[in-house]
This record gives sequence, C-alpha cells and structure tokens, in this order.
Amino acid sequence: MLSSSQTLRELSPLNDPWDPIGSLVKYGEHRLTSVEMTVSNLCNMRCEHCAVGDTLVMLEPPKLPLELMLSRLEEVEHLETISITGGEPTFSDRTVDEYMLPLLKWARKRGIRSQINSNVTLPYNRYEKLAPYLDVMHISFNYTNADDFHNIGFAKAGHAVPRHTAARMYERMIDNARRLVGEGVLVSAESMINYRTHEQIDEIHRLIVEMGCQRHEVHPMYPSSFARDLPMITKEQMRAAIEKLLNARDKSVWMLFGTLPFYHCSDSGEERDLLKRLANEPNVSVRNDPDGRNRLNVNLFSGDVFVTDFADVPSFGNIKKSQLDELFARWLRHPLAQGVNCYCPAASCCGPNLLVKEMYYSDVDFHKRSAKM
Repeated sequence: MLSSSQTLRELSPLNDPWDPIGSLVKYGEHRLTSVEMTVSNLCNMRCEHCAVGDTLVMLEPPKLPLELMLSRLEEVEHLETISITGGEPTFSDRTVDEYMLPLLKWARKRGIRSQINSNVTLPYNRYEKLAPYLDVMHISFNYTNADDFHNIGFAKAGHAVPRHTAARMYERMIDNARRLVGEGVLVSAESMINYRTHEQIDEIHRLIVEMGCQRHEVHPMYPSSFARDLPMITKEQMRAAIEKLLNARDKSVWMLFGTLPFYHCSDSGEERDLLKRLANEPNVSVRNDPDGRNRLNVNLFSGDVFVTDFADVPSFGNIKKSQLDELFARWLRHPLAQGVNCYCPAASCCGPNLLVKEMYYSDVDFHKRSAKM
C-alpha cells in the first residue's frame, strides 16, 4: 500500500487501477489488488436491469463490525482500490456515517483509490460528506429523459410510482452529479448497451456530457438476476451501437468500455476491426473485467466472499475465518477460475469473464487461441 504522503497518479485511460492488467503485468500473475464491499441491500429504486435485484430487501440485518472489515483490508498485501456497493449504499444515514465515511477516510490515508456505486438520487448532504475522501462516484445512466428514468428505474417496483416522483429524482440525480464534479470527484456514468439503449446511446452520451461527467462507462448487458428475463440484443447490434457512439462522442470525455464480448483472437474481422479502432481512439480505454481477476466482493452482512456481487458462483470463504489473500488464492485454484484464466500479452487481454464465456463461448478454450493482430 502507498502511504498518505505519496502522490497518486491521476486516473485516466492510461492509469486505471481497477483494470487487472496492471497487476498481472507487474507481478506475472493475478493478485488481489481490489476489494468490493456490499454495505446495503436497501434501495429506493427497482431498476429492470439491476444485477443484484434478487438480493434487495425492505429490512436488512445488522452488518459485521467495521473493525473486522478494516483489519481484513489491512492484511491485503497489494491493495490498490476499494469499491462500495449495494443496493443503494447511501440509503441509510447510519451506513454512510458508520461504514462508508470511515472506509473512505481509511483508504485516503493509505493511498488507496476508492469508488462508490450509487444512483445519487437522495439528498445531496449524504454525498457531500463523502466527496472529500472519494475518488470515483459511479452512477448508472441509461436514459434520454425523465420518462425513461421512470419506466426503467421502477419497472420492478411492484407498485405504481407516480411520474412526478420519478421526475424529481431524475432532476436531483443530474444536479447531484454536477455538484460532485464541482467538488473534484470523478463522476463516471455507466450506460448498458441493451434492447432499450443500443439505438439511443449517442443521445445518452450527449446528456452525460451535459451533466459534466468526466467519464462515460459502457458495458453490454448480460442476463443476471432481475435482467435475466429481458430481451437480449445480438453481438452485431452491440458492435453497431459502439460504432455509433464512437462517431458521435465528445472526445474530451474519457470513454471506458468493459466486458465486451469481442477479442483479438476472434475469427470475425469486423470484431477485430472494432477493437483496433478502440485502441487507436483518443481518450478511450477498454477495461479487462476485474471480478475474479484482481477483485473479490465481501458481503458485510454475512462476511461471505464472492467473485462478484451478482455471480451465481457460491461463496468460497468468509472473512470471519480467513484473510482475503488466502481466499483469493483459493478462488484462483477453482475450476471456474482456471477456465477463464487466460492472458494475451499482444492484445493486453485477460479473456472473457464468467458471464461472457457462458453466454457466447461455453465450448471455447481460450488457452488454445491466439491474437490475430
């Protein structure tokens, strides 16, 4: 870990410590450099695409003592980043004050980069107290207007949510994002390429730029949890959406693409051409998926440790009994980890994550493929 006296490099397409490629190159193998913590199963929204929708509750149990989590973080030898997620992590003032704020202060003191995954639709004072210690506020933005927000954000609510209530939340989200940017926080707005957005991704990008977000993060949507029953688009539609976005984007905004189902070892010339374009575009990066590569998720209610907060892979340990580095080593020996543990230096690629491999490449052995550069 860095000490608080050491200056951290600015986050940029050339410096993304959440990308496992950096630690893989540095150490010659995957190391645990990132820890994600689920601090809430409460949320004021019920988005149709929510990756953790099945875990959301109306009343949650007590969390583990913060001291246990901090002691486990202290033990991680190569820790570079932490992420705080939910549910909506800021739903409870108590969680903000007693867990999130101490975790962020701990990270800032030790030179660890931090990120919160939030919908930023709650009163600004919750985010204002976190902003001085936070590096990245990651928000979801898949909308072209308040009606989109209403339809998407409350699709799984189970009861009618008035349009005017949703519209107020939409405006507050935009205002909160702008205020956080003004506080020096990097606001990264994530859009998913799915059946609703793939033909409107350029308009979504325009609104994200107007909000002042310094980064637009783009991922295809894969079937998990609440999203399992949503219509899926083809890889060709995904590729077309990315091309459309690249043609229309504001080049002053960092574009980060992740979990793309396209690889330099593909037999498709169109897919390889898209990757070449992404590599040559200014202010664009393609992040290798951190889940299970350099990151684990800790559930702060049970202490159980997972590959990711939405994986179907059962927990393979608990922080009450084991150190995180030990659990990470245990995961790397798991057959599922071995199945996606490939690395192509020529393409700076770690291969597909578990969801992508299951959906598109279930019968493909990436260890037997090589890049066609």
